[in-house]
Amino acid sequence: MEFQELIRRRYSVREYLPALVSEEALTRILEAGRLAPTAANRQPFRIVVLGTAGRHEALARVYARAWFPQAPLVICVCGVPEEAWVRRDGRSHLDVDAAIVMDHLVLAATDEGLGTCWIANFDVAAAREVFELRPGEVPLLLTTLGHAAGSPTPRQRRSLDSLVRRVG
Repeated sequence: MEFQELIRRRYSVREYLPALVSEEALTRILEAGRLAPTAANRQPFRIVVLGTAGRHEALARVYARAWFPQAPLVICVCGVPEEAWVRRDGRSHLDVDAAIVMDHLVLAATDEGLGTCWIANFDVAAAREVFELRPGEVPLLLTTLGHAAGSPTPRQRRSLDSLVRRVG
């Protein structure tokens, strides 16, 4: 798919079909995350893939929306703070790196014809437990992954002129 079409096609899916995601598609999506650029190429992230079957109660503790466990998979992008690049002024780029990884995953899923929904507002303690995170792994972002049951609704975006300023 052409890139401009791909970024226009991506939307936050909140209704999923019960169809499973093929292992081949999942591998291509995860590979896209692995190839995401990170500050100083430190790759301070881990990706945890969780099947939702039989885990609806546990997932409700993580993010209490009825549609959340509909998708067959939920992906958690974790940061590993000790591995992150830190700028001279002390600012860690862990969150930025995780966001780039998530964006690569989401766009790759769209390219595979799959739906996602980027989630940042979740219960961190419950996520640590449900995703069986290891010491040092910090859950930063989640996305559902599956076949969308609906289609996107038109979304409003601010104009380019209101978001971009040229200097010099």
